[in-house]
Amino acid sequence: MTAPAPAPASRRVLLAAPRGYCAGVDRAVIAVEKALEQYGAPVYVRHEIVHNKYVVQTLERKGAIFVERTEEVPEGSIVMFSAHGVAPVVHEEAARGKLATIDATCPLVTKVHKEAIRYANEDFDILLIGHEGHEEVIGTSGEAPDHITIVDGPHDVDKVTVRDESKVVWLSQTTLSVDETMETVDALKTKFPLLVSPPSDDICYATSNRQAAVKVMGADSDLVIVVGSKNSSNSIRLVEVAKDAGAKAAHLVDFASEIDEAWLEGVTTVGLTSGASVPEVLVEEVLEWLAARGYADVEIVKTAEEHITFSLPKELRRDLRAEAAELVADK
Repeated sequence: MTAPAPAPASRRVLLAAPRGYCAGVDRAVIAVEKALEQYGAPVYVRHEIVHNKYVVQTLERKGAIFVERTEEVPEGSIVMFSAHGVAPVVHEEAARGKLATIDATCPLVTKVHKEAIRYANEDFDILLIGHEGHEEVIGTSGEAPDHITIVDGPHDVDKVTVRDESKVVWLSQTTLSVDETMETVDALKTKFPLLVSPPSDDICYATSNRQAAVKVMGADSDLVIVVGSKNSSNSIRLVEVAKDAGAKAAHLVDFASEIDEAWLEGVTTVGLTSGASVPEVLVEEVLEWLAARGYADVEIVKTAEEHITFSLPKELRRDLRAEAAELVADK
């Protein structure tokens, strides 16, 4: 008697938690929306407020104008600095252009800026682990250009030189791979045994949490889909982490429409997550797309709780308070 064929494995989606917006991104996006309400369009934003195509396009429709150079902003206008932070020279350019500035730099990036200033004042050589050319790295480097050397991963360590091996500190971009950063730090410590570590981890909580969730989820996934833009450092890292965790394939998409149905061939379990600058609506669209193709069973893979929030930029809070006071006075 022929044995019955085994029942086909049921298709499912493993949905990472936490995922999507971090506190710094949420703050920055709300800041642009509040600025448009408070001052009216246009509000200029230097660089994309966050690295997400959908968010930028949505804010453009509301009246935000994104520019790459401060000189593109008309004299006397309002300009907001993106969540990635800017170098001091950008603040100087804005002052020369008589621009009203709103600084939406993520507070966790500002922390790294302050560390760079502190160690430069103490005449340390600063080894900044990060991707050369990334806006955050450009901004941090600008705080102490004569003291900072960029180290773009473990492969860069051999060529690093310092003035005094007893006065060397490492800092990092906030959106890097946790594992690769520690690999780079270990290599630096081997080369410079007296290397000083920052007072607290520079990689942000959201980056760490999202990577941790993907490590757990990726190990059980045939395919991992990361929702995020191709210029988003933290989203790109999630794809890498998924592959390292054991996922057979991992892809980055901005929208559900970018998913290739061929990716699903032979796939039982799809892992799904999103980068720290991705609104949940884009994840929901991917879930709907997958459900329509038989992946309707969704299991949450939760590895952390997040309750961090940041207040709006001080310039915006000041003007919102002033308007509220005027409204009260007029009653």
